[in-house]
Amino acid sequence: MLEGAALVRAAADGAGDWESLRTLVRSCTACPLWQGRTQAVFADGNAPADVMFVGEAPGFHEDQQGIPFVGVSGQLLTRLLAEAGIERSRVVIANVLKCRPPANRDPLPDEIATCKGWLRRQVHLVDPAVICTLGNFATRWALGPSVSITRVRGQRFEVSGVTVVPAFHPSAALRSGPNGTQMQALRADIATLAEVVAERARR
Repeated sequence: MLEGAALVRAAADGAGDWESLRTLVRSCTACPLWQGRTQAVFADGNAPADVMFVGEAPGFHEDQQGIPFVGVSGQLLTRLLAEAGIERSRVVIANVLKCRPPANRDPLPDEIATCKGWLRRQVHLVDPAVICTLGNFATRWALGPSVSITRVRGQRFEVSGVTVVPAFHPSAALRSGPNGTQMQALRADIATLAEVVAERARR
């Protein structure tokens, strides 16, 4: 997979703009996940943008539609953003992986290593002031492999001039129920994100 990672990194670094990168991602065959996908899922939104969300990987509905967070988890995210005064149409949403893992299993380390060149280039082109990482895999991508979302969620971290706000993944919140602990925590995480966005806008 290291060879695939090097190929992805070289291809991504050569993409001069958002649409060029989208075209490259959609034709990617650098890891075996491409064989089971309907389509690669690039992003929702356009670069540049002040706020970027990073999730884990596409699910069934995302694989079908080619847009991240359009299933039940995405509907919850959209609703919570609206509650916090953040318009989904003004942010960019992407995932650590661009192809759906079989049966929505967790991403494997070699898949993450291969795909990370795409996300790195996406972040470069989006040039966000704030990144909200959703769940463990996205948070570990941003803050390091030993990080646990339960310990860092709702906090603020400065990484290379970008404010990173980790949050529970909407799917975990849904499993806890409408009044569950993780649902309440996710709502609080998004509220913290809104505060950070407002603070950055005043700088």
